[in-house]
Amino acid sequence: MLHTSDRNGHISLVPDHKEKTFSISPLSTMTSLHPTSFLLLGIPGLEAVHIWISIPFCLVYLMSLMGNVALLLIVKTDHKLHEPMYLFLCMLSVADLILTSSTLPKILSLFWFNYREIYFEACLTQMYLIHSLSTMESGFILAMAFDRYIAICHPLRHSTILTPAVIIGFGLGIVFRGAVLLSPHPFLLRWLSYCRTNVISHTYCEFMAVIKLVCTETKIRRAYSLIVAFLTGGLDFILIICSYVLILFTVFNLPSKAARLKTLSTCVSHVWVILVFYTPAFFSFLTHRFGHHIAPHIHIFIANIYLLIPPMMNPIIYGVKTKRIREGFFKFLIIKCV
Repeated sequence: MLHTSDRNGHISLVPDHKEKTFSISPLSTMTSLHPTSFLLLGIPGLEAVHIWISIPFCLVYLMSLMGNVALLLIVKTDHKLHEPMYLFLCMLSVADLILTSSTLPKILSLFWFNYREIYFEACLTQMYLIHSLSTMESGFILAMAFDRYIAICHPLRHSTILTPAVIIGFGLGIVFRGAVLLSPHPFLLRWLSYCRTNVISHTYCEFMAVIKLVCTETKIRRAYSLIVAFLTGGLDFILIICSYVLILFTVFNLPSKAARLKTLSTCVSHVWVILVFYTPAFFSFLTHRFGHHIAPHIHIFIANIYLLIPPMMNPIIYGVKTKRIREGFFKFLIIKCV
């Protein structure tokens, strides 16, 4: 190990590829405001087993790619699936594909080749994609809840309310919201001074992980992050709960038990998607801000589950529940095998 510092006593870490560990170098990699690159630590305390952790990560990533691509092809080719629910599901799949592909290749290169370096601009870009796409995913899940509300509470007006133009407008509005509300994030971090270290204790660039490296006041930037999180994911979740409360009121007023069960069964897949998405999301959000006594590797595992599991599970959930999608998956697998 080499240990050097500048005259102010500041240090930065860079990977020693020969030893596959960290060594200390002068802050020659620092500009006047920020480092030219960061080093991703991975999962703190579990560096020795990164190679083993990479196996399920890689398998889940491949399943996510195959599942979402297959889902998009199935919905595209089957005109009977050109309904609002499945069109919103396709939008969710596109967001899932971009999100996983913007993070998992870098995580796997860290685990497999110990390649920890990520350029400052690339880190901010990855951070923006993660947060904006997560916001879009939340919006698409809300749109699916709205579809269920209209289909159950106003079935005769479903096709007149959710027209193709309205569906496109919903999709564009959700994308615009995520892109615009999260666009200040990179600029909030771009012009700050980083004087502590250039090591990020995470597997990817995440807003709260990066802002911890800043040596200036960050209260306003943290407050903006909290406000955006509430106005997007928090508000979406509240509206989803409200839609399901109205759905339950309508269902319980149906005349027969069979009708109630049949109506509720149309919501099962969406409820599972909500649970798979929001459970790790809220846990990760709360532990970042309030869970100071939780072991870092547990928090980072949950953060990675938030990125990995929902994109893999969404096609599976709808594939199991929807006969036409299930049959399409089998046809897709047969074609791939042949």
